[in-house]
Amino acid sequence: MKCRLVHAALAAWTLSGMASVQAQAQQPEVFQPADVFELEYASDPQISPDGGHVVFVRNSMDIMTDRRRSSLWITSFQGTDQRSVAAGEGNFSSPRYSPDGSKLIYVASDGKSAQIYLRWMDTGEVTKLTHVERPPTGITWSPDGKWIAFSMLVPEPALKLARMPAKPKGAKWAPPVKVIDQLRYRADGIGYLEPGHRHIFVLPVEGGTPRQITAGNFDHGGRITWTPDSRYLIFSANRHEDWEHDPLNSEIYKVSVEDGGIAALTDRRGPDQSPAVSPDGSMIAYTGFDDRLQGYQLSHLYLMSQDGRNSRLLIKGLDRSVRNPVWSRDGKGIYFQYDDKGQTHLAYVTLDGKLRDLTADVGGLSIGRPYSSGGFSIGGRDRFAFTLAGPDHPADVGVGSRSAGRTTRITALNDDLLGHRKLGRLEEIWFESSFDGRRIQGWIVKPPDFDPGRKYPLLLEIHGGPFANYGPHFAAEIQLYAAAGYVVLYTNPRGSTSYGEEFGNLIHHNYPGQDYDDLMSGVDAVISKGYIDDDNLFVTGGSGGGVLTAWIVGKTNRFRAAVVAKPVINWYSFVLTADSYNFFYKYWFPGFPWEHQDHYMKRSPISFVGNVETPTMLMTGESDHRTPSSEAEQFYQALKLRNVPSVMVRVPGASHGIARRPSNLIAKVANILAWFERYRGKSTS
Repeated sequence: MKCRLVHAALAAWTLSGMASVQAQAQQPEVFQPADVFELEYASDPQISPDGGHVVFVRNSMDIMTDRRRSSLWITSFQGTDQRSVAAGEGNFSSPRYSPDGSKLIYVASDGKSAQIYLRWMDTGEVTKLTHVERPPTGITWSPDGKWIAFSMLVPEPALKLARMPAKPKGAKWAPPVKVIDQLRYRADGIGYLEPGHRHIFVLPVEGGTPRQITAGNFDHGGRITWTPDSRYLIFSANRHEDWEHDPLNSEIYKVSVEDGGIAALTDRRGPDQSPAVSPDGSMIAYTGFDDRLQGYQLSHLYLMSQDGRNSRLLIKGLDRSVRNPVWSRDGKGIYFQYDDKGQTHLAYVTLDGKLRDLTADVGGLSIGRPYSSGGFSIGGRDRFAFTLAGPDHPADVGVGSRSAGRTTRITALNDDLLGHRKLGRLEEIWFESSFDGRRIQGWIVKPPDFDPGRKYPLLLEIHGGPFANYGPHFAAEIQLYAAAGYVVLYTNPRGSTSYGEEFGNLIHHNYPGQDYDDLMSGVDAVISKGYIDDDNLFVTGGSGGGVLTAWIVGKTNRFRAAVVAKPVINWYSFVLTADSYNFFYKYWFPGFPWEHQDHYMKRSPISFVGNVETPTMLMTGESDHRTPSSEAEQFYQALKLRNVPSVMVRVPGASHGIARRPSNLIAKVANILAWFERYRGKSTS
């Protein structure tokens, strides 16, 4: 899976024109752009029912196809005897043990279709169970081991309005027009949506024809769970008549496998989701909140009876969002995840609300930038497996047990690469905002072989979301900036998640706002340490970070150059062109843009473009449906009209995740550094 022969050629190409080329040639031990192709990470670790083994997805980068590849591997709970379970051409994902641990189902995709396969763990024999036309998701075993449930798109005929005349034999006409009547008709990373709805199916474990269980013009997906008697499925869906205009108003439903009879178990205004049925079937855990149309709302953990009655909040006083509840096998408590101060925790709560943290090291799935992430599973003997994050490596497999009270890292997927590279050292920093004295958390990453007696350029990197968080995690982009000689600062300004609901909603209908002050205070705090050349300050960010970068250059000229990646420049045009426009206009704003023009415009960076003097690069994915390219183009064209030094970098075929393909991640960093080097002044050290 490693391709080190290409390092020299690829590094020379990606760092063309950079001052750091010579330094990297002299010190090849630092993290290099070509190393991105060599990174691996674990995801979706599934511990066996007896707690003895873990199957996980091993993700790598294919330099020949410039794509991420995934295979399935297995290891003992102690980390010994690691070996492949499913690999080869295509991608393998979603491993799920049968209730008795004797079998494993998974999804294999060859790029043309995705199918469910079954593997016998004792013999290694494999058989294909499905021949479906659309990818199955959310696969799960019935408790009796006889059925597999999953969700899948059921297509519907596209709307046709006009009747065309007959085409002469052999004539080559233009492709037929497409008529769109759905409210949400495209999605970032997918493109224009195929007409239809997602429904739940069940399939005998022996294979055969999947049987559709749900019906209606609604989407059914996400987590699917069974009742212990294998007679009912519990899931979350928005089956309200106005579901398109009220996208968060989902309920928990119970559907009969025998006849498809369906009943709603919740009825409040807001999302009820992630249902988990207790081992004895008497209770259902789920997450949700009462919708107040706020930008940031905490998901809480609830318990209710299996018939939907007696709902109660399980955890009181936890001012953090709860996700992914999973019952312990003895039914005495629930495992779940939550983010706190940039780190993802795996925790356990008893049925009387007593909370216990098991680890704060869950994460490592965000390779490019240091976002929170991660997952876990529960096995026998109180054991669990999780994606283990660290500042010096992407996700590995970690294991632990609730009774032992400790965790262990059992894989080291990148030791062969990162064990021979000097990485930028990470340092936590807290500082006070100049606006109100509120304490803000951030992290500094210093260049390898950092010398406190020197002066370094500072690169401020801003996270997106804006309701998201960075943490002390490995990030290829941050390490490449540090390897090029920059001190990198990234922070969680107000509006970031993992600091409670009040902190997150400081930017509700007020974004960008005083988060600008938080960011500038962070820059000042790092400068005060004495090793920053304050004549060489640079700033970049993507998505929400792109919004703030564009806002910053409209507010101050202190930065020598800026890179605004996949931004929103004009909130009015964004709300009417983004893929989730039925959400943004009422959760991020007080209403329709034509009814609140002043509010939309005063929060739009385009309003301050007349102040910009900072040389600015715009970067956008040409297939971005979240923050469409037209947003970046507006700022670029305005800067050009004003003769401000500017360029626009367009990434062909890229969605909002412009760095999803390995070469695009490299190209992103290479172009950012090349732009900064163009305007970097001579060091004062």
